[in-house]
Amino acid sequence: MTNDVVVFSGQAHPEFAREMCDLLDVDLSPARVQRFSNDCLQVQLRANCRQRDVYIVQPVAPPTQENLMELLMMVDAARGASASQVNVVMPHYAYARSDKKDAPRISLGGRLVADLLATAGATRVLTMTLHAEQVHGFFSMPVDHLTALPVLAEHFRGRDLSNTVVVSPDFGNAKAANRFARALGVEVAAGSKRRLADDTVVIDAIVGDVQGKDCIVLDDEIATGGSTMTLIDCIRRYDAQGVSVVCTHGLFTGNAVQTFNARDDIDEIVTTNTVPQDKPIDRLVSLSVAPLFAEAVRRIHLGESVSTLFSEENTYGA
Repeated sequence: MTNDVVVFSGQAHPEFAREMCDLLDVDLSPARVQRFSNDCLQVQLRANCRQRDVYIVQPVAPPTQENLMELLMMVDAARGASASQVNVVMPHYAYARSDKKDAPRISLGGRLVADLLATAGATRVLTMTLHAEQVHGFFSMPVDHLTALPVLAEHFRGRDLSNTVVVSPDFGNAKAANRFARALGVEVAAGSKRRLADDTVVIDAIVGDVQGKDCIVLDDEIATGGSTMTLIDCIRRYDAQGVSVVCTHGLFTGNAVQTFNARDDIDEIVTTNTVPQDKPIDRLVSLSVAPLFAEAVRRIHLGESVSTLFSEENTYGA
């Protein structure tokens, strides 16, 4: 990396930004966020940005609206400071879940926030595991979309997986579950899920063989954990043996901490650090994806291919 690169962090996850900067051997430049008496924010980037490649690290995670507004203002500040490129490093994009019009007169938050980033002045977005692949198309600027599957799969390598199956909560996540299962050389199954509300689902059947199996429950994001618990209850009816829970974005909102800690039939909960992992959850394992983001930033800056980081060859460990 060269002196042409400047990295700033919002307040959402500065530890992630510092780890990235250590790996890239660049300094994390200071920024100041000030809140006025009328609750408005003001952001100041306290390093020279003129004709430099600026990277702003900020997951859009709870408190989502606070972190989003701070990110937009940092992007706007970099653009106003004559940055050559304004790259948003957004490990988690909360509004990716608002990706379809499935009821009358509802907003498409995923597209709206993408438009806001473009309007603020972002020229590129680097993110991980969007809720649905079509969200990539909401952005009018280049998007590098990373996956945590190789990192998550590596956690399970070396174990006896001869009686293991990867279970997706629904068919929408089945493609990712299939890739994860292939990386581990095991079978895949999926729940037949119907969503009744944001935190209420019904899973009345499992497609695939989980009878007497060790199950790895894989999802892209866990918020309250309601879907996960419903799926575990369902696979327990098939006499499943051990159960591990795996996700990329472990938000653990609402009563998730109490919900997970109350279950003694879960061997471990494995997630990544796309958002801060500071919740007191028993058996929680947090894997860092900062090295993956750091390598992507290095390749972006040097004009090298980013796609090989998440090609099938790497994903499957071949």
